[in-house]
Amino acid sequence: MPRKKQPSHTSTPSSITLALSEQRLRADALDKEHQWLLKQIKKKRTELHNFVEQMRSVATQIFHHIEPEFQKVTKIDREIHALFNEILNTRKLGQKTKQDILAVYRSLQFSGLISAKPIEEETDPELDQLFEPDEQENDFSQNSTSSDRQSHTHLEQETTRTEESRKIRQTFLRLAEIFHPDKVTDSESQMRHTEIMKELNRAYQENDLAKLLEIEKQHLTGEDIDSFSEDDLTRQCHILEQQNSLLKKQYENLKQELRLAKNTPEGALVSDYRQATKLGIDPLQQMLAQTEKEMKIMVEIRNFVKDFRDKKMTIKEFIKGPDCLTEMSQTMRAKLLEEIFGIPVTIIDF
Repeated sequence: MPRKKQPSHTSTPSSITLALSEQRLRADALDKEHQWLLKQIKKKRTELHNFVEQMRSVATQIFHHIEPEFQKVTKIDREIHALFNEILNTRKLGQKTKQDILAVYRSLQFSGLISAKPIEEETDPELDQLFEPDEQENDFSQNSTSSDRQSHTHLEQETTRTEESRKIRQTFLRLAEIFHPDKVTDSESQMRHTEIMKELNRAYQENDLAKLLEIEKQHLTGEDIDSFSEDDLTRQCHILEQQNSLLKKQYENLKQELRLAKNTPEGALVSDYRQATKLGIDPLQQMLAQTEKEMKIMVEIRNFVKDFRDKKMTIKEFIKGPDCLTEMSQTMRAKLLEEIFGIPVTIIDF
């Protein structure tokens, strides 16, 4: 009597089913993180672009409105330096008188009332030689240690950049293989692929992985991970992990670029500009008023130094400095004492 055939088991063992389920969950989580990173990068890229454009716009407005006045201030500032140079180099002055004049000159620079310029003074050559060897030795030791650290850091950065560039290049080549115009025959598809290739090239030149993946997502239909085998899911998870790692770095780099842009003088100007506008203040008019105030002070200083050059005042009167310097000194002293004692202080000169 023939033996009955046992029914074949077509169902997947539970252990394999569980492994597939876990891999699908992992792939799904990685894919969600992937989509979130792409969205955040696009948002941050737009924010950075808008901020940079606003920096340019504000700078252009300020240049057209403030630059003529600023040039006048610069011209007067140069005149003041020229007057001091003339006094110090053409008049016969005693050593103490010269030091007193230099003290006024330095005070004007340190207070910010005029621009800073290097002041040439005589030095003792023997004193310079006394300190020269040790300073050179210390500099060499510090520079050597610093150079070693910089070389090590630079090597690590180069290695990281090389790895990132390699992965971005792989993504670009994979997409270029798909979207190359020669891959299609009809003219409409060729035109479409040509435009896509332009976007791909631009993103590749900018090392913008997010943009490459955005293009892929926009023009390709996504695969259904539910139909993947265990090997397919493992491979997909590996690819997503690598891509997400690079996307996180790109996202952090964009945030850092935006922070750096905001911390520049131009960025701070944009922030002040926005704040003033919110308060209903015209920033340009405010800047013009401030520039006019600076102009008035500069003119006062120039006339003060000019009167001394023309011998319309004594050295004793000159070393007291112009009124604006005296007022600033009083304000700075009051502020310092206020910080020390924690209460408002009024300075009275006797």
